[in-house]
Amino acid sequence: MRWVGQQPVVPVFRGSRKSTPFAAQVAAERCADAVKEYGIKNLEVMVKGPGPGRESTIRALNAAGFRITNITDVTPIPHNGCRPPKKRRV
Repeated sequence: MRWVGQQPVVPVFRGSRKSTPFAAQVAAERCADAVKEYGIKNLEVMVKGPGPGRESTIRALNAAGFRITNITDVTPIPHNGCRPPKKRRV
């Protein structure tokens, strides 16, 4: 329905601050404001990849008054894809 990435949050969070839980929370709140315009009350949340913002995003959506019906992890998993880099010898 709606994709919200870093673009609405970029002027506030730059560099390493983009990957903080607070930045994810702000992005989720802005997404919640945009979705409320459509009158949606139930959400299915799909998260992709590891990161510090996964839990804070879901908590922010829950605090915004949405009922989260399903949380799905859609992290892409390789089926013996690329060869991993060689091990470091220190």
